[in-house]
Amino acid sequence: MLKKKRVPGRGAILWMAVCLSSMLCVILLVPGLLVKKIPGGEEPPSVQLAIDGSHQETVTAQGLMIPVYLTKKDEIETVPLEQYVKGVLAAEMPVEFELEALKAQAMAARTYVIRRVLEKDYSNVPVNDALVTDTTAHQAYLTDQELREKWTKGTYETNMAKIDRAVSETKDLILTYEHKPINATFFSTSNGYTENSEDYWPFMSPYLRSVPSPWDVKLSSRYQETVDITYKSMLQKLGVTSIATTGTGTKSMKVLEWSMGHRIKKMTIGGKTFSGREVREKLGLASSQFAWKWSGSKITFTTYGYGHGVGLSQYGANGMAKEGKTAAQIVTYYYTGISIEKATPFIQKS
Repeated sequence: MLKKKRVPGRGAILWMAVCLSSMLCVILLVPGLLVKKIPGGEEPPSVQLAIDGSHQETVTAQGLMIPVYLTKKDEIETVPLEQYVKGVLAAEMPVEFELEALKAQAMAARTYVIRRVLEKDYSNVPVNDALVTDTTAHQAYLTDQELREKWTKGTYETNMAKIDRAVSETKDLILTYEHKPINATFFSTSNGYTENSEDYWPFMSPYLRSVPSPWDVKLSSRYQETVDITYKSMLQKLGVTSIATTGTGTKSMKVLEWSMGHRIKKMTIGGKTFSGREVREKLGLASSQFAWKWSGSKITFTTYGYGHGVGLSQYGANGMAKEGKTAAQIVTYYYTGISIEKATPFIQKS
């Protein structure tokens, strides 16, 4: 037997109409009560991203905000991520470089700071409320005012247009390995090769592998340099009592081991063993690949390359760009086995 559909009476229909009207009012009014209204033209309220003690980063309508400690002014400037990348790019790489080289540097710079945000890394920052400084302790950074002072009025607009393009064409892109932002180290000039991370620092990174970089020798004025150091200064800086200037005895200078990057890995000086990095840093040399020659009471060092040698070579990147390589090809060459991903999903997950 089929059941008949019941038709509601007139009273029931009126009751249902009242209920529907009430529900409609609730739907329209409740969101307005729950969401804080924002006056026209104002930014949405900041959203806290990360906290570590007194530290925090925020996301606003302008994106992730980066607090930078300006060392000369002894103050903190908080700027949007992409503005920060522009300041780093202008400070770290010559604006005359090829656009694709600048784009590669922009991705490395963005990756560096995103990694610090995600790891809540506030190391080497002398104040509580900043994430990075404007020095090479992190990444060199120039404010817009400093760039206007650095570049004349006629070149500021042209140079900034190039910087803006390099950053905008790589907007939100970072370098990752196994879906994690890499330690995107970079340096000025190679000696013809980059260095394995463990041959300079006390850690091994699978993407920081030694690769040939033949472009630097032709392009960089800092590929080869010489510097004189007095015998007395050598003793003081290295903490040894004497150094044999002739012969091959235990007090002489002798290389014990070379790295894959063709730099000095280990050597003895005055009976004491040093890493190539130690000698470079203690003596203030441009590179850990060097040769030397005694001349009376001084020693002349000839260095090859400029910087630690790990990661992306800036002059090498420019050489690749001159040969028609893209920014993606440059970064995947200098950082072995990496991928290029958008930063936004990483920020949203943190």
